Amino acid sequence: MTFRSAVGAALTVALSAVALPASAASAAQTGVVDGATATSFGQLADALLTERTAALLDGQQARRAAAPATKKARLSTGLTRTENTALSTLRTRKARLAALGEAYTDADTKVTVGATRVVDGHATVQATETTTLTYKKIRGDEPATTSFQAHHELSFTAGTGGKWELTGIRPTDEGPTAINEPATVSVKSAAALPSATPAATSKPSQQMSKPAGAYNYAAMATYAEKYWSNYNPAYRKFNEAGGDCTNFISQALKAGGWKHAPGDAVDYRTWWYDTSTQATSWVGANEWSWFTLDAKRATNLANVYYMGVGDVMQMDFDRDGSKDHTMMVTYRSSSGVPYMTYHSVNTYRKSVASIIASNPNSLYYAYRT
Repeated sequence: MTFRSAVGAALTVALSAVALPASAASAAQTGVVDGATATSFGQLADALLTERTAALLDGQQARRAAAPATKKARLSTGLTRTENTALSTLRTRKARLAALGEAYTDADTKVTVGATRVVDGHATVQATETTTLTYKKIRGDEPATTSFQAHHELSFTAGTGGKWELTGIRPTDEGPTAINEPATVSVKSAAALPSATPAATSKPSQQMSKPAGAYNYAAMATYAEKYWSNYNPAYRKFNEAGGDCTNFISQALKAGGWKHAPGDAVDYRTWWYDTSTQATSWVGANEWSWFTLDAKRATNLANVYYMGVGDVMQMDFDRDGSKDHTMMVTYRSSSGVPYMTYHSVNTYRKSVASIIASNPNSLYYAYRT
């Protein structure tokens, strides 16, 4: 499956077309699978691995498309959450590569399915991935392409009516990690990830003032309003690596007194930035939320209109459980309307009301910092 500008549509088709035959349920009991089932397993693996590869391509902002409700096979809820994090870590890797003078303009990923073992409704599938990436001509002396072959073990669970869920995928090769294989995120368990609570979007009858806190909220707002369009040259930009919004808000929070939390870059419980790289939570919207709630740097507010200067709002555009955008309150009117400043698209003092009116189907998360 070759990645092109229409990768989002292609992946949606690939993911929604994975329909297993009705014999899948009985196959789960006998320990065999037919050719159509094996092909379906391979299609889902191909779509997932192609999506990972796409996250590394120059100029792309790959993210998971919402899976249609009518599909016959899908990623499990847990694996969907894991893959959202995987794409975020791969976009961070792309930014790291760019800082080192390397980028890719195109890719081709193909997956073949080998041995499949089915026991009591659980299928273990061996798959081989072959990926070729095209180098971007930055220095001019790069070779045309780089290729690798990687092996994966996939875990499927059979449901009712012959439907299957992909619940896990892991590499089985030894040696250096493939370029599109995300680093393992250090977490206690998927269920242990801090979960933000969506906020109401109707203006309440009573206002809520922001109490004094441990941080300099005026400094946060001043920073954001200074650099909303003229980026601070002391920081890297991530506009072409998944968006700069969370990176920008992390800068503003640091300007207001947030301290670095050192540790493994892909552990959501860390938050830091240095001259060569940064924690995933510094630039990733989901990881920022996990860190913030786990570290008790902020708490969820029940209504977006409760936010004051220095508070943060996040949006989930398509309600798929993955946060897509991060912004900060830099002004609050006397009538109780917060105004947001943010990157991607660079915006100064946009009212919460206008954001909600333009995006009525989104989920909103409000954080008291």
